[in-house]
Formats: sequence, C-alpha cells, structure tokens
Amino acid sequence: MDSVMLKPADAEMILDMNNAAVPNVNEATEAELAELIEMSELTVALRDGETVLGFVLTLPPGVDYGSENYRFFSERYDRFIYVDRIVVAEEARNRGIGVKLYDLISEYAAQHGIPRVLCEVNLEPPNPGSLRFHKRIGFVEVGQQRTKGGTYLVSLLAKEL
Repeated sequence: MDSVMLKPADAEMILDMNNAAVPNVNEATEAELAELIEMSELTVALRDGETVLGFVLTLPPGVDYGSENYRFFSERYDRFIYVDRIVVAEEARNRGIGVKLYDLISEYAAQHGIPRVLCEVNLEPPNPGSLRFHKRIGFVEVGQQRTKGGTYLVSLLAKEL
C-alpha cells in the first residue's frame, strides 16, 4: 500500500468513491473536487497498485470555502487542519485505512506546527460508524449545528495534537 499526494488533475481518480459515500460526504463534480484539491495543502489517497482504497481531503485556515462547518471552525480557531472529507472504499473498510489516513494528517500537522485536526460527522442523517471511529481515535465534540437549510445535523469534532 502506498500513499499519493493528489493534485487537481487527479480529481477523476476519487470522484466515484466520493459520490458513492453520499450522504456522509457532499456529492461533487470532478471540477468541484479539483477546486477543493487546489485549495488543499494535504489531499492524499492510499492505493494498492492502481486501486484507491481511501482518500482524505483537508483544508487549511483562511481559504474561501462556503461550507457552514468550515465557517464554524474558522470563527473559533485560527490554527487547524480541517478534514473536509475522508472516504474509505466499501471493500477496504475495517482494514485500518481510516487510521492510516489520519496518521498522515497528524504527521503533516506535527511537521507544520498545527495544533488540532477538525472535522464533522453527520448525526442526521446518522453516520454512527464514523462517529464511533472518530471518538475512538481521540476526537471530542465541540459543538453541533444544523446545516443545509436544517436538513442535516452535524457533530463538530476536534482532536488536539
């Protein structure tokens, strides 16, 4: 298994995996994913040969991103790495891929003096597996908010490094 830093031109590589994970992550077009990768300092895929097992797309503070959750964190923290989306392929689940992706984020944060990792997990519609996973690896809830016109309720999570 190897890790690959993704560039905007690699958006097609993760598009189907991203959209298969809706509603746990936002649906996106290839152009939207490419734009997010462009804003990102760290977007990584784990691969086994040519097969993508999972990926994570993170954002730093100060980017022009319309996400209600990103805005919540930006109003409260000045130094962070925000996990906009992390997706593990269905067939690769329960193999430690999510932990490996978060290890890469933690290594990056340590190298750059970033004190915390932030993310959110859906409570409505429910995503109990992701919530259990994030709590198990050290995330704690720092808030909740309704998004998308009240149709989603998210748990806003932080992990201090």
